Amino acid sequence: MKILIADKVSPDMISELEKLGGEVVYRPELTAESLPGALGDAAILIVRSTKVTAGAIAAAAHLRLIVRAGAGVNTIALDAASDRSIYVTNCPGMNTDAVAELAIGLLIAADRRIPEATAALREGKWLKTEFGKARGLRGRALGIVGAGRIGLAVAKRAQALGMTVVAWSRSLTAGRAEALGVALAADPIELAGKADAVSVHVAATAQTKHLLGKAFFDAMKPGSIFINTARGDVVDTDALLAAIDPKGLRVGLDVFENEPEGGKADFPLTALARRVICTPHIGASTEQAEQAIASEAVRIVASFMRTGQAEHVVNLRPPLVDKVHIVVRHYNRVGVLARTLTALRDQGVNIEEMQDSVFQTGTAACCSLILDRAPTAETLRRIRSDADVIAVSA
Repeated sequence: MKILIADKVSPDMISELEKLGGEVVYRPELTAESLPGALGDAAILIVRSTKVTAGAIAAAAHLRLIVRAGAGVNTIALDAASDRSIYVTNCPGMNTDAVAELAIGLLIAADRRIPEATAALREGKWLKTEFGKARGLRGRALGIVGAGRIGLAVAKRAQALGMTVVAWSRSLTAGRAEALGVALAADPIELAGKADAVSVHVAATAQTKHLLGKAFFDAMKPGSIFINTARGDVVDTDALLAAIDPKGLRVGLDVFENEPEGGKADFPLTALARRVICTPHIGASTEQAEQAIASEAVRIVASFMRTGQAEHVVNLRPPLVDKVHIVVRHYNRVGVLARTLTALRDQGVNIEEMQDSVFQTGTAACCSLILDRAPTAETLRRIRSDADVIAVSA
């Protein structure tokens, strides 16, 4: 099985993948444009930041698994992969500590104006009075937009600094918030009005595109701090730009809309040195995080090569709400399930999920099937009439 790695990874990761017995091809120089021509007969593709377009997926006749060696999968054409029955997986939680640490670092740097003070000293300027006017973080409220693994890790660190925390997430309940020791906001707008600083930790999806726009920034307190280490598309850049000076915001950003793959960074926000501090999307880039992600990526590939099944799949359809479930208890003999499936096929019933479990003596088994619609009484009678079928429940 051929494994193509289209980003820079550690030599240890390459070595561990080679031990699995596959052919490992390491091409860290590949880009979104050159990837389609390099996929060839690769069955597994591992990427970090390289974009996997619909064109690349169309060019990969043998591709079966795409592993995002990180958390976000917004750089991968999920619909195109789904149409080709290609698993897309990620490594959730492996970069939690790294991103949370950078978010807190940006928060402190914005409050204390550390980059500006450093730049002044490098120019020979001792501006102690100018840079000695920080408000401090203890006793202030931090708003967390997105209470997933990273958001909660930031909340924990902020609480350790003596901050109170108010959080919003679509999945966060009042009971869960109380257990975590955080206040619950009804929506991002309410959160903005309650917080002295805001840190963003939601995934980039169609639903979160420009989640934080003009109404959000209008609701922020004057002089508050805004941190984004999630994804650039979550924030309406124009709305943020328009709010910085009138609201006196201090901003720390690790992510931007329309990030380049390399070379020159040309973002309007980077010119606002007095109010904005920036890093070039390095939230997950610590040795600890990279080692954890590499180990998880290798584990996912090993499991797939062994079982044909993928873990942490992000492009499977959710279970049907109105699903039809039947269970066929049968003798463990050749052809019995083929005849069952033929009976369903003849009625035009599609099988959404199927799992067959064999009992320890090897004599009998139990097959669970989830169907897109109910089989007729005649189809069920036909299945039950098979001499190798013990019973059918629907």
